[in-house]
Amino acid sequence: MNTFSFTLRAASLGLAAALLSMSAQAQAPAAQKLIPAQSEIAFASKQMGVSVDGHFKKFDAQIAFDPAKPEASKIAFAIDTGSATVGAPESDAELPKPDWFSAVKFPQATFQSGAVKKIAPGKYEVAGKLSIKGNVRDVVVPVTLSQAGAITTASGAFAIKRLAFKIGENEWADTSMVADDVQVKFKLALTGVGKY
Repeated sequence: MNTFSFTLRAASLGLAAALLSMSAQAQAPAAQKLIPAQSEIAFASKQMGVSVDGHFKKFDAQIAFDPAKPEASKIAFAIDTGSATVGAPESDAELPKPDWFSAVKFPQATFQSGAVKKIAPGKYEVAGKLSIKGNVRDVVVPVTLSQAGAITTASGAFAIKRLAFKIGENEWADTSMVADDVQVKFKLALTGVGKY
């Protein structure tokens, strides 16, 4: 093989590799960045018939969402269970303990998407697995998107049964004291989401 043929072949291989790389990048959804200061993950329940609202102070997300191909999107959350607060010092001291979030043994609650489906303009359903205290359950999360400038806000709410995740065990398992239903609400500010 002469030098010209070798150089031409090498250039062709390099071009093919570059095109394959670009193709793979085009197929993978672009990653977005979470803006923690403008985001919130909250929960609401009832204790002896009285509403109790709380939120998590620390959480992170890895989001690769493609509005043009939502089915290719990947969404993962990690929530610091020890950061749960309801704004009352006595209750806040109990939440990390074994009967509740058991934050030493299970420092994170996680969510991993399995399927993302568009149901209307700006509205999506995200099916995935929620894990709290080592208990994994399938959940479907409705998500509404709104855009203002470069920031996209994803918001929604869904219900879980706390006892399915062993949140509030032993004396706290009595649902006449603490309701089994917990509403999880979220507002996530993201950068890098394309027009939908």
